[in-house]
Amino acid sequence: MSLLTILLQAVADLAPYAKLGAAIGAGIAVLGAGLGIGNIGARALESIARQPEAGGEIRSNMIVAAALIEGVAFFALVICLLILFF
Repeated sequence: MSLLTILLQAVADLAPYAKLGAAIGAGIAVLGAGLGIGNIGARALESIARQPEAGGEIRSNMIVAAALIEGVAFFALVICLLILFF
């Protein structure tokens, strides 16, 4: 029996665990992004309440930061789904 055959059998045996890990990873990515965007929104509203004249600048910075977090979360979710289905 060759080493490659042994390695392929080990990978086939561990496939369900990899899928479970991918599903947990996708959940953590979405949860982290939701918490991050929620935190950004809360702090931005708090800042606008303290300094209403800076509302436009704070709002635009909030949108950019939320978009960056959403992009990273989407990337993590796609990677986890690729692992899950392939």
